[in-house]
Amino acid sequence: MQKNAFILLSMVLVLMASCGTTKSTGSEKLYGPVWELEYISGPRIAFEGLFPDKRPQISFNRDTGQVEGNAGCNGYSAVYTLNGDRISFGEPGPATMMYCGGGEKQFLNMMLKVNGYSFDAEGKLELLVGEILMLRFKKID
Repeated sequence: MQKNAFILLSMVLVLMASCGTTKSTGSEKLYGPVWELEYISGPRIAFEGLFPDKRPQISFNRDTGQVEGNAGCNGYSAVYTLNGDRISFGEPGPATMMYCGGGEKQFLNMMLKVNGYSFDAEGKLELLVGEILMLRFKKID
């Protein structure tokens, strides 16, 4: 009888402890840091050739529902929508119009295709199309 009571008490304590812990949703990791691009899928040009002077960056603003950053040359902003591990980006808004090669256009076009996100084991942000990695960012803040 005491053994059953001990098992029941143990189970109740484990259940209470697991209910008391809070898990951070994946989306919480998006906010705060500036993310810098370190990989883009698709182009036949070397990464350094696409972004010779500056790598694209992105930061997420929870309050405004916008992302802001630099596309490798010009600044940009766009709305984003989150739903679980799904993400989508709107058309990039006002940007300066300097031409700095084709990398910026490829980056912004890829952002429009993205429909999901995840974080790898190192905490890097992965933007996906389906389950295929399209863009990977590292924290720089």
